[in-house]
Amino acid sequence: MTTVLITVGLVLAAVVAALVLQRRRPEPPTQSTWQAPSQLDRADFDGASTPWLVAMFSSTACASCAEAWTKVAPLAGRDVVVQDVPYQSRRDLHERYAIDAAPTIVVADASGVVRASFIGTPAAAELWAAVGAVRGTGAVRGTDAPPGPEAAGSEGAGAEGAGAEGAGD
Repeated sequence: MTTVLITVGLVLAAVVAALVLQRRRPEPPTQSTWQAPSQLDRADFDGASTPWLVAMFSSTACASCAEAWTKVAPLAGRDVVVQDVPYQSRRDLHERYAIDAAPTIVVADASGVVRASFIGTPAAAELWAAVGAVRGTGAVRGTDAPPGPEAAGSEGAGAEGAGAEGAGD
């Protein structure tokens, strides 16, 4: 009789343990999160003495980088230097700033503090508005003109914009 009670007790403990283990949900899979740097060394980029830098970390394998560049390039002006930083020729900067998605666009002040950033291709209006806002002028390239008509009414993708691809792709 003692053996039967011990066996029943062991079977009951095994069933309870199995139910507890079955109810435990596995951890969700790791989600990749892409981040832009918060600080740059302006000496690493063109126009270190220019008050503002818009740097686009790109890759020649990135399908959306060419489109992003058409939105970044017009921002160049007397107070704003723009620079394309391709992975293939400036891998050192991609690694230094832990860039793992292209395009990654950063707007940095004279001290290298990143004031705005975009992962992926932002809407032109959103990019231009961000540059104007961080400069405190509401305008880009030293004018009061808004972005071109192609940007009017576009909806922004925010800091998690569409079209982000792994930098090494």
